Amino acid sequence: MDVRKAYLEFFASKGHEIIPSAPLIPDDASLLFTNAGMVPFKSIFTGAVPRPNPPIRTSCQTCIRAGGKHNDLDNVGYTARHHTFFEMLGNFSFGEYFKKEAIAYAWEFITCVLKLPKEKLYVSIYEKDDEAYELWQEHISKERIYRFGQKDNFWQMGETGPCGPCSEIYYDQGSEHFNGEQDYMGCDGDRFLEIWNLVFMQYERDKNGELKPLPKPSIDTGMGLERVIAIMEGKFSNYDTELFMPLINEVAKLCNKPYEYNKGASYRVISDHIRSVSFLLAQGLNFDKEGRGYVLRRILRRAVRHGYLLGIKEPFMYKLVDVLCEIMGYHYEYLNEKKAYIKELIKIEEERFLSTITAGLELFNAELKNTKDIFSGDVAFKLYDTYGFPLDLTADMLRENGLSVDSARFDELMQEQKMRAKASWKGSGDEVKEDGDFKVLLEEFGKNEFIGYDRLECEAKILALLDENYKRVGELKDNQTGFVMLDKTPFYANSGGQIGDKGIIEGNEVLDTRKYFELNLSKIIAKNAIKSGEIVKCKVSSLRLQIRRHHSATHLLHYALREILGSHIAQAGSSVEADKLRFDFSHPKALSADELTKIENLVNDLIQAGAEAKTEILNIDEAKKSGAIALFGEKYGDKVRVLSLGPSKELCGGTHVSNLSEIGCFFITRESGVSAGIRRIEAVCAGAGVKYGLHYRAQINELVNELKNADLLNAVKKLKAELKAAKNEAKNASNAKSINASEHKGVKLVISEFDGDIKAKIDELKNQNEKIIAVLAKVNDNKINLAVGIKGVELKANEIVAKLAPIIGGGGGGRADFATAGGKDASKLDQMLHEANKLITNSL
Repeated sequence: MDVRKAYLEFFASKGHEIIPSAPLIPDDASLLFTNAGMVPFKSIFTGAVPRPNPPIRTSCQTCIRAGGKHNDLDNVGYTARHHTFFEMLGNFSFGEYFKKEAIAYAWEFITCVLKLPKEKLYVSIYEKDDEAYELWQEHISKERIYRFGQKDNFWQMGETGPCGPCSEIYYDQGSEHFNGEQDYMGCDGDRFLEIWNLVFMQYERDKNGELKPLPKPSIDTGMGLERVIAIMEGKFSNYDTELFMPLINEVAKLCNKPYEYNKGASYRVISDHIRSVSFLLAQGLNFDKEGRGYVLRRILRRAVRHGYLLGIKEPFMYKLVDVLCEIMGYHYEYLNEKKAYIKELIKIEEERFLSTITAGLELFNAELKNTKDIFSGDVAFKLYDTYGFPLDLTADMLRENGLSVDSARFDELMQEQKMRAKASWKGSGDEVKEDGDFKVLLEEFGKNEFIGYDRLECEAKILALLDENYKRVGELKDNQTGFVMLDKTPFYANSGGQIGDKGIIEGNEVLDTRKYFELNLSKIIAKNAIKSGEIVKCKVSSLRLQIRRHHSATHLLHYALREILGSHIAQAGSSVEADKLRFDFSHPKALSADELTKIENLVNDLIQAGAEAKTEILNIDEAKKSGAIALFGEKYGDKVRVLSLGPSKELCGGTHVSNLSEIGCFFITRESGVSAGIRRIEAVCAGAGVKYGLHYRAQINELVNELKNADLLNAVKKLKAELKAAKNEAKNASNAKSINASEHKGVKLVISEFDGDIKAKIDELKNQNEKIIAVLAKVNDNKINLAVGIKGVELKANEIVAKLAPIIGGGGGGRADFATAGGKDASKLDQMLHEANKLITNSL
């Protein structure tokens, strides 16, 4: 049985609208990932927006719990039911039906559709919820209904806000299989498996902790797909099901070792993690040093390390993507569409990590020998910073040895390194407050009409005014900043990468236009008092003409990228302004000069062809069938605007040229990397493009005059060759000058500042001498790089480094024959070299 399909069809038959799974990356600043089925409906439950029509919905939501408040990463692979990636089946009522129907629907689906034996089912309720107790007795005997306390059976979104009792449905997996001390209802054993949670959202908790009944109580439910499939297949572990076993079997082939459940934690970790990694990559996230991208990176690296434990010492995770697509691609088509791209990114990231994992494990094992209880935070940080080991990977390896890490020291070092960094998962960046009066406006007026595709001037009525805190006011007084809601507006609200319009409303300057919960609001500073209900004259700034040219150019650029680089290209963000554009896209490597030239030429050819822009209003399915490109995770209504610009065809609500010739010209000004797998192109067109071309022509003319040579390329090559020769001459003179050597008790000592490659120089000295101790230091940007090399002597380089590094305000480590350190205080260079000479001669 296809449980996903059966669930959605069952609730559709009850009048629920089927909603596609929302993106794993939520438009919510408080969440790292979408971690529950109700996340897409949070604004409805909190009352920030009106309830939808129809007010009952159902979904199969992909979820990730691998960071933040909900983090199951440490348990994955070691329990039967924890996952970083899972699917949550849910049905939701926003003030339509309540407990009676929710309970009846759940019981009918479980017993009539899934046909689970009734004698195996139990339920729990909140101990004070007598209503649920009575309702459940219509379906199950009271002996099978358990009352639990607030900790287990009362749900709330936060300290304040919507909340209510909940009821859980359990499946008894049998005392013959589970008979431990924890295997009874309400405890932590696996005999009674929770499969469905029904939340009865009936109260509002205020800041004083008081519960007030909601006028329209709601339903939020969640049923774990993986757990239900395990029950349907008669398995006691989610990992033994058809969702995971093909992946586990493939891992067994790759490592050439049979899978045994009792010894198979590494197989299970890998089978779980490939799901998270693949889905996140398919949805546009990429490996990074911080934020969500860092979580993605540590999930993959944890899996690679478990592959290493199984003896797989080459990239292998990317090979599992084909199997995953066979299992899940039929339901999530975008997995198949992005398969080649996913595999390429995973392989690149695996190669990057495998290049350092051996050296990192050597450092880890060396420190492990010196660890009794707490593993060094300094070494843990070096494993992270130098070798790419996430802290939880180090902690995972230590847990296998019954040890822990000095995480406080690690955090201290991390904070020092990342004072400038802020979490990159701050959501949309909108400063919207949940307690703004948006719901009131939507309920009273609905969405206001945007008429700015064809008109840049109009008269409109002010429906409402909001102050800076998004609270409704009757008027904005002199010099007061606030927001204007017009009944019809020519001002485009910031969305789809296009900046919001500026302009004039009845003599008042429009600073920006933004969209808040489907409302187009223009921000102004009132020069004169302005009141609700007034009829006002509105005019959009002439900047719109340049903005729309740059917006149309981004569509042509997107088309050209797919034509030149391949269909794996997907938009990962954009910014469209009056004088420039920025376009981020998925691609695993930097673009060559030849590729950039081809892309630029193709865009300019399309501009010169001068095709008319065409727009159609279609339903979403018709639009996709027509070949229009849609952005993953973008919220589209039933009707969408399809924009055709020559061969480019995309869904877009932005403003554009009427003919491509209006764009005039197109120049790429920069290509760069944003993060692993994401590239960025910056470009200009139209008037900004003309200025760009004139600027470069002026620079070229100036260079010709300066060099007195019209053949600029050869003139620059000649200058570079002369400069390189001069640098080499100066470097050789400096190196020869800086090396100081001596001998002590038959051992050559080289203790000196050195301006070249200190590691290469130490290798050279060790090859030339039977017994040598070399201590070389290099100053760079007021910091010191230190290296110690030893050959034929019993002293240890890592011990010498450990004593010298604190002098220069740093730390380091390494092997007995070679060790390195970094220091922050270049002023202590001479003191450190003096102490090195003293330490080594005394030790010899």
